[in-house]
Amino acid sequence: MITARFAAALGSFRLDAGFEIPGSGVTALFGPSGCGKTTVLRCMAGLARLADGYLAINGEVWQDGRTFTPPHRRPIGYVFQEASLFPHMSVRDNLLYGFKRAKADRPAVAFDDVVDLLGIGRLFDRPPMLLSGGERQRVAIGRALLSQPRLLLMDEPLSALDRFSKDDILPYLERLHGALSIPVVYVSHDITEVERLADTLVLMKDGKVQAAGPLQDVLADPALPLARMPQAATVFAARVETVDAAYGLTEVTVPGGRLLVPGDLGARGTTRRVRVLASDVSLGRQAPVDTTILNALPAVILAGEATTDHQMTVFLALGADGQGARLLARISRKSWDTLGFAPGDAVVARVKGMALTDQASPAPAPA
Repeated sequence: MITARFAAALGSFRLDAGFEIPGSGVTALFGPSGCGKTTVLRCMAGLARLADGYLAINGEVWQDGRTFTPPHRRPIGYVFQEASLFPHMSVRDNLLYGFKRAKADRPAVAFDDVVDLLGIGRLFDRPPMLLSGGERQRVAIGRALLSQPRLLLMDEPLSALDRFSKDDILPYLERLHGALSIPVVYVSHDITEVERLADTLVLMKDGKVQAAGPLQDVLADPALPLARMPQAATVFAARVETVDAAYGLTEVTVPGGRLLVPGDLGARGTTRRVRVLASDVSLGRQAPVDTTILNALPAVILAGEATTDHQMTVFLALGADGQGARLLARISRKSWDTLGFAPGDAVVARVKGMALTDQASPAPAPA
C-alpha cells in the first residue's frame, strides 16, 4: 500500500492532497493542467519538500514529521515529459548507466527483459539524436526501470509526442503493465491514456483529491465529472471464453454479462481490457430483433442526468439484478421521456461498438 499526503501554500496555489493506493499496478494522477499532479509526483520523489508531508511505500516511511529520505536515497525511477538521455552515450550505454549503479545484489528487473519488453535492442548503437521521440522515451523508461526502483514515477511521458508516436509507444507501456510488479504512479491529463494503462485513478482538481479508487468505479461514478465528458467511457476486465473462428469473433465475460468482440483474443481464461464509449450504447425495454447489433446485455438504471438540453447520460449496472459492472449510455432526452425510463428500471443495453485497450494477459495456470 502507498499512502501519500502533502499540503502547503505554494504562492497563490494551495495543495492539500492525500490518497491511499495499492502498492502494485498503475495508478494515474489525472486532472486538468495546473491541478497539482506534477507537484505531488515531485513530492513523492523528494524533489519538493513540504513541511506538511507524509509518504509510506509498502510499510516503509519515506517522509513524516520527523523523517525525510532525500531523493538520492529513494529507490525510485523517474520518467520526465522530455526524455533526458545522455547525448554523448549510445542507447546501450544510457541503459547501462542506471543498471550498473543499481544497489540491488539480485536485480529484480533484468536487462534483457526490459530490452525485449520495450523493443529497443535494435537501437543499441544509436546516439539519442538519431532516435524518434517515441524511441527516446522508450529508452528513458528502460533506463529508469534498470535502476531497480521500488517505485516508478512517470510525469506525462507522452505529452511531448505527436499522435503517431503516442500510438507507437502505448503498446509497449501496456506490455510493461502486464509484466512488471513495480508500482507505477503515472501523471496524465489525457483520459484515453488513463483508460488504457491505469488500474487505479486519483482524480485531482485545484490542488485537492476529488476521488481515488479502481479505474472502472471512478469513470462511472455519478457524483464525479468524468461521466459527463464528451468522450465518456467505461472500462471492463473481460475474460476470454470461446473463439468462433468461422466468424472471427471471441466471446468474453464481464461482470453481469457476455460480449462478442471481433478477432481471436487468445486462449480461454486470457484477460483483456475492453473500453466502451457511452455514445456507443443505446437502451431498450426488450432485446433487439432483426438488427446488426450483436451485444445486448441486461442492466438496471441507476440514475439519469441531462448532460445537455437534448442529451441524457444514463448510469447503468449490468446484470438482471444490477450487481454487475458499471456502464454509461448517452441517449436523447426525447428517447428517455418517450420510453419512460426511470432509476430502478430493468433495461437492455445494446453495445454498438467497443475497443480493446491492452495486450493479452496470460490465462491462469490450470489448478
